[in-house]
Amino acid sequence: MCEIYGFSGNREKELNTDLREFYSHANEHPNGWGLALFGRQETQIMRETKRADQSEYLHELLSEPIVAKTALAHIRLATIGNVEYENCHPFVGTDNSGRSWTLIHNGTVFENDRLNKYVFLQKGETDSERILLYILDSINEASAKLGRPLNAEERFRVIDGIVSSSSPKNKLNLLIDDGEIMYAHTNFRDSLYLRKDGSGVTFSTQPLSETGWQPAPFMTLTGWREGEQIFTGTTHHNEYFFNADSYKPLYMAYSGL
Repeated sequence: MCEIYGFSGNREKELNTDLREFYSHANEHPNGWGLALFGRQETQIMRETKRADQSEYLHELLSEPIVAKTALAHIRLATIGNVEYENCHPFVGTDNSGRSWTLIHNGTVFENDRLNKYVFLQKGETDSERILLYILDSINEASAKLGRPLNAEERFRVIDGIVSSSSPKNKLNLLIDDGEIMYAHTNFRDSLYLRKDGSGVTFSTQPLSETGWQPAPFMTLTGWREGEQIFTGTTHHNEYFFNADSYKPLYMAYSGL
């Protein structure tokens, strides 16, 4: 699997302490790392196939203050897709209105026919990239019906529908940013936590410090703007339970067996 990290703030914050702890988990997630930073400057997306705690590039980045109002980070343990740059998170795409979407995923999609067509359109091989392409198409279709770009609540309802309909039998731990809202979702128990403080909200697969963390809303999409929860989605009751046998066909497919 993977681990994910996100920060949505009401102001820019130095994130080095959290990120050092987060990336130190790379011994169990050695197949690449990624970081997206959003602030007053243009968005920065950094990715490598190297194990995070062995990356000279990441070590150099963390040696200086990393400051952002919004951030997403990822360390990868590959289940679908080879260890290649195109399969490293975050994944980024732009809808027809020009809005940029950034997605990180901890999980696996075992069953979702709506994602199949994106196998032939994506740059890499991951189910995570296919989720983003499905989101972009869904946003574009909803916008075309209205004849205008979607507002924040309309975008949230589209994503809520996608998450609710895609969650049966699939592990969907997701953090998504659309430049205004951060969307958070988990349906695997005890695998996404949040910490709120005066600067905003932080999400992480594992608590990054001894205090202040609580489980993120479970089986329910939430939307956050500048560190405050502004939207709550449908509680879908599609909890994911780990089953090792379900992974065997995936491992065989990507090992060439």
